[in-house]
Amino acid sequence: MKIILPFVLYFLLLSCSFGQKMNAYQIYTSNGKKTTYKQLVKTAYQSHIILFGELHNNAVAHWLELEVLKSISEKKQIAIGAEMFETDNQLVLNAYLLDSITVKELDTTARLWNNFKTDYLPLIDFAKKKEIPVFATNVPRRYASMVYRKGFTCLDTLSDKEKAWIATLPIAYDSSLSGYKSMLTMMGGHGGDNLPKAQALKDATMAHFILANHDSSKTFIHYNGSYHSDDYQGILWYLNLQKPEFNYLTITTVSQPDIYKLSDEFKRKADFIIVVDEDMTNTY
Repeated sequence: MKIILPFVLYFLLLSCSFGQKMNAYQIYTSNGKKTTYKQLVKTAYQSHIILFGELHNNAVAHWLELEVLKSISEKKQIAIGAEMFETDNQLVLNAYLLDSITVKELDTTARLWNNFKTDYLPLIDFAKKKEIPVFATNVPRRYASMVYRKGFTCLDTLSDKEKAWIATLPIAYDSSLSGYKSMLTMMGGHGGDNLPKAQALKDATMAHFILANHDSSKTFIHYNGSYHSDDYQGILWYLNLQKPEFNYLTITTVSQPDIYKLSDEFKRKADFIIVVDEDMTNTY
């Protein structure tokens, strides 16, 4: 017994150590403290609106988006919104949710992303099965392109029907926000001042349609690229501008070679930070 027990303990410790190294992700709080999926969901229960920031090609992020949706829906009524659907495609999205059209028909009618079937269809199909409302929130891309070329003033030329697909004019804009400033830096000045304005139009429109479709009896989960809500800016800046009294929760996704210590550059990016091993296979 004296010989076997130490061997068993050694084997168990070795197994646990090996298992830990094989984890694909680790969740952190804003200040870099390790936390759990259970704590993330517990906090989500208390939130009016959740902004789930993803890396668009990250398999772990997409899996956790679905798992969080499932977990919260067990206790709360839910509505969801997504950057991946543009507002002028709401009717065709509704048709799919009501089983009036097939996935193939949705794909040929709406301007779906190339990774829709692998990364977003599971979310939409779960919502469909559970009769969870799904809202298109992103600005039709042609209007973002217009702002990129001509600035905000070009939006004044839109018809009333077209204006119904974007945030209420005029678009509030703060060029000093670090997210918009860093966009100019990353692009080396290409695109000029209108580049972050086009991004702001997307952020403002998503915030507008989140609030327009928010129901006080439901938790609203919104899926967007992490850069649309990182650093408590982007969509959240516009939400706070209109409804500062709401309880918001932000989640972001980052990639690191070592998931067991959060890099300083990612601290305070969001309320919860999902760190994914950089060796994780991308979906595209």
